[in-house]
Order: sequence, then C-alpha cells, then structure tokens
Amino acid sequence: MKKNIALFCIFIANALIGQNSLDVSYLSSGGKLKPLQAIMDIRHYEINLDVDIAQRTIQGNTIVSLNLSKQSDTILLDLVHLLKVSKVLVNKKAVRFEQMDDKILITSDASFKVGNQLVDIHYGGAPPVAVRPPWLGGFTWAKDSIGNDWVSINIQKEGGRMYFPCKDHPSDEPNEGVDMRITVPKGLVVAGPGLLQKTTIKNNKATYFWKTNYTISNYCVVFNIGKYKVAKDTYTTINGNIVPIEFYVLEEDTMHAKKLIQTKIRDTKILEKYFGEYPWYKEKIGIAEVPNSGMEHQTMITFDNHFKYQNIGGHEYSDNLFHEYAHEWWANKVTNKDWAHMWIQEGIGTYAEALAYYDLGGDEAYHAKMAAFKKSIKYKKPMVGGEALSEDETYAGNDIYTKGAFFMHSLRYVIGDEIFFPTLKKLATAPQYTYDNFVTSKDVEELFTNAAGYSLKPFFDFYLRTTSTLDFNVKEIGYQQYQITPANYVMDLPVDLMVNHKIEKKILTKEGIKITSQHPPIIDPKGYYLKKVFAQ
Repeated sequence: MKKNIALFCIFIANALIGQNSLDVSYLSSGGKLKPLQAIMDIRHYEINLDVDIAQRTIQGNTIVSLNLSKQSDTILLDLVHLLKVSKVLVNKKAVRFEQMDDKILITSDASFKVGNQLVDIHYGGAPPVAVRPPWLGGFTWAKDSIGNDWVSINIQKEGGRMYFPCKDHPSDEPNEGVDMRITVPKGLVVAGPGLLQKTTIKNNKATYFWKTNYTISNYCVVFNIGKYKVAKDTYTTINGNIVPIEFYVLEEDTMHAKKLIQTKIRDTKILEKYFGEYPWYKEKIGIAEVPNSGMEHQTMITFDNHFKYQNIGGHEYSDNLFHEYAHEWWANKVTNKDWAHMWIQEGIGTYAEALAYYDLGGDEAYHAKMAAFKKSIKYKKPMVGGEALSEDETYAGNDIYTKGAFFMHSLRYVIGDEIFFPTLKKLATAPQYTYDNFVTSKDVEELFTNAAGYSLKPFFDFYLRTTSTLDFNVKEIGYQQYQITPANYVMDLPVDLMVNHKIEKKILTKEGIKITSQHPPIIDPKGYYLKKVFAQ
C-alpha cells in the first residue's frame, strides 16, 4: 500500500476532472472497491456542522472511526472537491494530507497501525447544489410558501462524500451508527436519523444533536431543515414494541399531519404482515416534509406529494409515501452489497406497493397494479449487468423498479404462495441478510432455491441478466388440437392456459405440451409472466 502508487492511481483516474468544476454529475457511488479502502472497516461517523443558509455553506468537522485490517501509510477517504479540508488529525495528532479532486489522502511516515483509527477532518465550503433532486443530488436551498428557509439533502447517486468525509461504498456502513450535531439559525428545526438527544440554543443559533445506534447507509446519513412542527403518535409493532412516530411537518401544513400519521400506521401493519416487524423499533418511525420527491432516509423518510391520495378499495393511499416507507425494510434493513444488485431494494420495494393494493383493494387491484408495472418496462439493459458496479451503471430507467417487482410477481406464481411469502419474510428478517450484513442476487437466488427444493438459477438468470421475454409458440396441429412449446426454453415452468373457457395449470417442458380445445388457447391469461405469444 505504498503512497506513491496510490497517488499515481488517483491522478490517472481523475485526470479529466476539473479541480474547480461545479459540475459533480460524474460522481456515482460504489463501483470497484479501492485497495486502500478494502482494508478499512467504518465503525462510526460523528458529523458536526454549522449550516450558513444565507451563504449556502457548511463549516465544521467529521470524525471517522475506522478499523484497519492491515498496516498502511495512507488512509483514503472520499469528499467532494468543492469542500476544502483545513486540518486532519488522526488519534488527536495532526497529520499530513492531500486533497485531490474528490479524495483525501492522509499519510504517515510511521504508518497507521492495524486496529482502530480516529480520523478528524475539519473542512467547509459550498456543497453541491442539487440539480434534479433526489435523482441528481446535493443540497436544495428552498423556501416554503410563507418564505421560511427550507433545506433538504439527497445524495443516493453521488454518495455521502457530497457533504461529509467517508468511505463511499455501499458495502461498508458505520456499524456503531452516526452522531450528528447540526447548527442552524434559531427558529428553524433540524430533522435527522435516529433519536434527538438534545437541542442547544446559543447566540441566535440552534444545535440539534441526532444519534442513531443502528448501522446506516451513507446516503441515508442526511438531515433536513425547515420551519417544522413535530406531530407525534406511537405505534405498537407486531412484536409488541412501542415505537414513537414523529412527523416533521411545515407549520403551514399541520392540518394534514393527523391523517398522514394514521395512513402511516395503516401502512406499517401491511408491511409488517409481509416483511416482519418494523426494523428500527428502538428509535422511531420518522417522516419529514421536503421540497422534492421523497426518499428512503432511515428512520426519517422524506415525503412530498402535497398530501394528495388516491382511492384503493375505498382507502386513501399514497404510492410515494408507501414506496419510500417500504425501503425501511428493502434498502435500509436488507441492503445491497453492491449497486449491481440494486433491483433487490428497488424491485422488492416496488412489489410491496402491489401487496398494498392487494390488501386494500383485493386481487383485482393487485393485478391491475402489476399490469401497470409491466407497461413501464423498457427492456433496455439487464437488471444485473455485472459485479462491482457504480450506481450510475446500474440505475437506468424504471426496470430495476418495475421489472424487479414483476420478477417477484412471476416468482410467486412459479413456486406458489405457501413457499414464496415465508421465504420473502425470511429474507427480510433472518440475521444473515439484515442490518450489519449485505445481500447479492446470488444470496436471494439460493434462499428461494433452498425453499423451493429445486434450482431456480435459470429463472433468476433469465429475469435478472437478460432483457428477453418468456416466449411461447402456439401451433394448430389438427382439428381442435394445439401444440404449445417454449420459444426460448428457460426451465420447466408452470403456465396457466385458458382452455374451453376454463383455466388449467400445466407444466411446460422443453418439448412442450399438446392440448385439445374448441378455441385457440390463451396462455397466461392473468399475466404472471413477461411474455410474447406467437401463433404458427
């Protein structure tokens, strides 16, 4: 791990990036893990920032607690180049550092020893402004309708480096949580992850101390600022734990708070039914109103659909509110090891919406939702395009959302409800897949394969790693006689056939099946597969 090699590699990698550029669209979280960061295990972040809203700047320090598995003369952390580092201390001693593009290289002639290192970085400046939040992220400096300052942060695509020094890779989260002390002008309120420990007022400024003890993704380590009121309630989980509910709502919108909280309680019951107990019951169920589309920020999801609801089976429902809340299970509790497997959090989170439709509106509503998902699939690229990919390399259109959801729909049909739902709940609850642990597509495939009792790898590979549809040939071979064969055989699969006005479930092998029918059979009439049917 020689410093000169590390410096050379970073210079080459960033040669085309302008040091003073305000454009940070090239930033994308994840990708191939750098050797200097592969030996690093993040344990805790402590973020202390003074937010100057008038100047749109931040100033303060972040203390990174990390463990090194090997001795190294360099510690490598990520921080956007727009924020300038003034001082670095390691274990309370000043050390040399060099800031290049979006990296901080911290060096020592004596080398940093194996074990824990406390890295204290002092920095400040104007953080990137969000171009199209939450998809193109950064800080959003806004005003509410009354003219009060209203600030939100969204950093999923670009990563935590957009405003605090970190190891910016999805495979490493701070196992011991995060402390945040955020100072804002007096009269404004900071909404953050975990539990509010203390509020201090001094010199016309207010400092909010938020703390989470849970492991948390970098992009969920954010705060929001507004002229908030806090609407409160409690929820008793499926396991009997009492959890506070806190809705950070703009003062002007407090009349909507009670209805939103009641919707949240109803949605929690649906999600717990399928995925187990609310994951963060030791802290809170949190919601913050923001000036952009919602995000799944852990224990403080964000929300903005202007309190508009749709009617599902006589129940008022919000896709935006429900989807981001489902991410408390799928993304925050069950987390991808690599952005290459982003479909797990987005696809199953989206499928959760269809399950809500089922609970609220019945089977017809469920199938209507799945049909809507199907229409939006673009088939432009496989959902899993390799390994060690950045967020940009995986995120393309809606397919990881809607095709991911449809994959769950198809898988449910293939293996049956009696296997599918308990296995899905196991994925959301078993220790090896949750909290401090991470998952890949292979983990999901092996889990469902073991539950089904036969290999589902061909089916997973077909849906995840190709853009093909499951195609069928139907050939009339005689009077009221038809031959049905797979045009692109994947594996022996069940298929519903509408024959003589009745649905029959058959197993379709590579050789196909012959049926007798007064009319041409209808294949998969309810739409469990992404398919095409060719008459011959």
